[in-house]
Amino acid sequence: MSVPTSIPVPAVPTGPAARLRWTVADAWTITGRALAHWARQPGQVVLGLLFPVMVVLMMGYLFGGQMRVPGGGDYRAFIMPGMFAMTMLFGIETTFAAVATDTQRGVTDRFRAMPMAPSAVVAGRAVADMLHSAVSLAVMVVCGLAVGWRWHDGPGAALAALALLLALRFGLVWVGVYLGLVAKGPESLVAVQILVWPVSFLSSALAAPSTMPGWLGALAEWNPLSATVTACRELFGQTVPGGGSWAAEHALELAVAWPLLLVLVFAPLSVRRYRDLDR
Repeated sequence: MSVPTSIPVPAVPTGPAARLRWTVADAWTITGRALAHWARQPGQVVLGLLFPVMVVLMMGYLFGGQMRVPGGGDYRAFIMPGMFAMTMLFGIETTFAAVATDTQRGVTDRFRAMPMAPSAVVAGRAVADMLHSAVSLAVMVVCGLAVGWRWHDGPGAALAALALLLALRFGLVWVGVYLGLVAKGPESLVAVQILVWPVSFLSSALAAPSTMPGWLGALAEWNPLSATVTACRELFGQTVPGGGSWAAEHALELAVAWPLLLVLVFAPLSVRRYRDLDR
């Protein structure tokens, strides 16, 4: 009996419909791989979910007594929409670390050697991180309810606000994927953290821009995070302090535009970078 010396490589599908099915199937395989990793590391996942909760407790109970919300109101309720958005921003670190680790260990090179759709690897990573972010957001909503935060304009508006938060995360996923592909390794995560924290604090997440110096408040109001936070506060029926600028008055439009812009810029860059990794 003869033994085959090679394994036949499946042909790349032709035709738009066949290529779309091929891409979706490959992307779901990558998503399943990420979910399997999280199932084997539950402690790490739980710690990641609880970190934003710790920030809420620290800001709300340790420092909240000294904070005053312009227009009145409870500070813990005020910061919850901001913490929802910050949780979406913190997720960029998870995306970056996963992509950079796979690249450094040669896993990405093995994927590229397989008959896989080039966009499937980065798309699968994006889907997995969006599932993780949805769980993180659910945990934060429970945390907010526990510390006294409530929505006041009905479940429809609240769901719209949560959709804006997930849209922000989707845009940031592609930023994380691209940075992970261009990084030298996961040790570059420190550089990402140095960027994430100033972006989160230089926004309306934890303090009203009206309480900041003029030039600093203007920067904070144009922060993509601020657009989502302000729009969510409006949809949740909370008082939005200050807000006489164009950015504050059009926060809802900007909360849609910023994530869309991030996807349009960084998704193609991520796919192109994935294709050109060996160059």
